[in-house]
Amino acid sequence: MTDTARPAALVTGGAVRLGRALALALAEAGYDIALHYGTSATAAADTAARIRSHGVDCLTFRCDLTDVSGLAPMIADALAAFPRLAVLVNSASAYAQGRIAQTTPEVFAQQFDVNLRAPFFLTQAFAAQVGQGNVVNIIDNKIGYHQFDYAAYLLSKKALAEFTAMAAVEFAPGVRVNGVAPGVVLPAHTRSEEYIAWRLQGIPLRRQGQTGHIAGAMLSLLANEFITGQVLTVDGGESLAEVGRNAAQFDPSKV
Repeated sequence: MTDTARPAALVTGGAVRLGRALALALAEAGYDIALHYGTSATAAADTAARIRSHGVDCLTFRCDLTDVSGLAPMIADALAAFPRLAVLVNSASAYAQGRIAQTTPEVFAQQFDVNLRAPFFLTQAFAAQVGQGNVVNIIDNKIGYHQFDYAAYLLSKKALAEFTAMAAVEFAPGVRVNGVAPGVVLPAHTRSEEYIAWRLQGIPLRRQGQTGHIAGAMLSLLANEFITGQVLTVDGGESLAEVGRNAAQFDPSKV
């Protein structure tokens, strides 16, 4: 058990990409870190070392988020290691592209297991075992759209947004539950520069976001004790840019 007066945060998927950035931001803010990983053991060790360089403690916790039986025990283990556990960040995510017509039961199950069921039961366990603190769910600005090319993924994230509001009501006042919906921040490595430039054309601020923008949103939600059940969209206005068919621009000659 860590002997410290610092608060602690459990970050799922904290070894790589956005989860790593969020864990490091929390460490810089003075939190000890319970760092969850699934298969990225080497990356988890590297991230943990980086976290400790900020003068806080970090322990790693391996858990398969598709195995629901391991979720409540991970909360218990994190709490035993860090008695001042105060934050759960559900950052781990599974992503598979596929239309409704193409989605197999296996892909559907995997997307919902990681993106919805794991946050659901981790939040349940956090509320039961910790009882006080904050849950932050990392969602996606795509929840504002109906992009059927990402059917199972997007449905799981839309459901996570609804769960955020529902859990906020049930677990108040002890636990606040909020979400952050990032836009174009860390595209997949397979995305080309041309693709990124194309995406930026649809963003009013005409820029790509940085992990610091998402971390800052998370820290703001943690700091404001009068916010719960909200999803803060951090996407440069991309989700606002769909204006629909503007009647003022109607040209019957082109119909």
